[in-house]
Amino acid sequence: MDILLLLIPLSLVIVGIIAWIMLWAAKSGQFDDLEGPAHSVIMDDDSPPKPQAASSPSGTPQSDDSSQS
Repeated sequence: MDILLLLIPLSLVIVGIIAWIMLWAAKSGQFDDLEGPAHSVIMDDDSPPKPQAASSPSGTPQSDDSSQS
């Protein structure tokens, strides 16, 4: 019976910590989008990324013609 004097306050402290964590998670937006991550697994991304053309820093394409002097 003496163990109840330890277990009841300890369980109340643990319940309080869990409630605080749940309130923090709800206020910080952890439960805002519950379906988005589930849909992102299903969505298929078959299109390859578009290659970018090589250009000089000024924005004009470079030529490989080295005959100019």
